[in-house]
Amino acid sequence: MYGNSILDDFKHAFNRPNNGLIRIILINIIVFVAVRLIPVPFWLTGFNYEAIRHAIDSWLVLPSSLQEFVIKPWTLVTYFFMHAGFFHILFNMLFLYWFGRIINEFLGNEKVVNLYVLGGLAGGLFYMLIYNILPIFSEAVNFSYMIGASAGVYAVVVGAATFMPDYAISLILIGPVRIKYIALFFVVLSIIQMPQGNAGGELAHLAGAAIGFIFIKQLRKGNDMGKPINQFFRFVKSLFKKQPKVKVTYSSSNRRTANRRMYKSNQEEIDAILDKISESGYDSLTKEEKQKLFDASRSN
Repeated sequence: MYGNSILDDFKHAFNRPNNGLIRIILINIIVFVAVRLIPVPFWLTGFNYEAIRHAIDSWLVLPSSLQEFVIKPWTLVTYFFMHAGFFHILFNMLFLYWFGRIINEFLGNEKVVNLYVLGGLAGGLFYMLIYNILPIFSEAVNFSYMIGASAGVYAVVVGAATFMPDYAISLILIGPVRIKYIALFFVVLSIIQMPQGNAGGELAHLAGAAIGFIFIKQLRKGNDMGKPINQFFRFVKSLFKKQPKVKVTYSSSNRRTANRRMYKSNQEEIDAILDKISESGYDSLTKEEKQKLFDASRSN
């Protein structure tokens, strides 16, 4: 049931279960609006609006300078919830939604969040590494900063394209296009645009894309790179949630063994279905295989 105020409606949208993709988008929008609203009262009292904006941004965007980063380590996370302008956030959130829905539908809610966060972290770390190693960036390292969700978005886009390369999205004036070609286009575009003034951002895009590719490849091998992210979020949730008293019981070793065998059998079936999608596309699955994949995504 919806509430009687905008705040109630917002809480309802944010707190729905298995809602990671929408939460990421909402957080990006909230941050975008907040950093532009906060300076307004100061401007009304005579302060320079752009100066206040710059002061706020300086504590949230990612510096390439390691000396500055040590003072503001949280910027490795906050930078990929910041955006430079309306169209910057608009296109990032549209692509995140379009491709994130594919991951969410077939692999589950947590995988979208994991890809976005890991892509953002990888993009930020690679950005700082390259700027502090390559001589071409030596003159810019002390005053260069990175902003935007693009590294996380690229991880989701390439992750979806790696998982279901032949899945098609209908584009205006073009028609249905397989997402593997869309992902390839943006990766090549980042490489081409690197010498044109936004080298740091393009490098972060490529790092995010690499994470998206590796994440799905490792997932098919049974290795979930997102487990540390899941554990961290569960820990944070536990700090704000009162834990009920639970009576601890111990199951027999035979039951544990049976559960492990059942999990292994189910995982092997899902891996086989994923391989079939990679080779022949989603439409090649039988009705039973589609149902198994759907059930597995809901349990994640």
